[in-house]
Amino acid sequence: MIKKINIKNLESAERVLSVQFPSYRIEAALLDNYEIPPLKDTVASLHNCDETFFGYFIDEELCGVISVKLEEDIVDIHRLFVHPNHLRKGIAKKLLYFLQEEFHDAKKMIVTTGSKNSPAIEFYQKNGFTMLIELTVEENLSLTLFEKNMN
Repeated sequence: MIKKINIKNLESAERVLSVQFPSYRIEAALLDNYEIPPLKDTVASLHNCDETFFGYFIDEELCGVISVKLEEDIVDIHRLFVHPNHLRKGIAKKLLYFLQEEFHDAKKMIVTTGSKNSPAIEFYQKNGFTMLIELTVEENLSLTLFEKNMN
């Protein structure tokens, strides 16, 4: 079941972090960079991030999260992660499809991921996203921006 998460709620923010940290540790290993921003988040930073969060729950367990900012008619995906115990169950795809339905009037979706994160790159390409540009953020970190037209 997918439902909206009130990220301003202390317990909800803590639950998101309990899934976010193990998930992003995997990405950090792929990127060979453990200084990525999602590993530095706190309850306070989530409270102040202005993103809309949705969670994928199995029974009452939070297993995956997607967060977005809607800017005009563009859905900007800021986070998409699944707890390592629940990988390969189609949760990320279900969250992505949920977003497409939830924001069906949007013109496009955009997302950025680490350029060395080949599982994420394959996932977005397999789900209709097109690579736009690769940006070097710092010496050991580059990001790839993707977009998907919704119309």
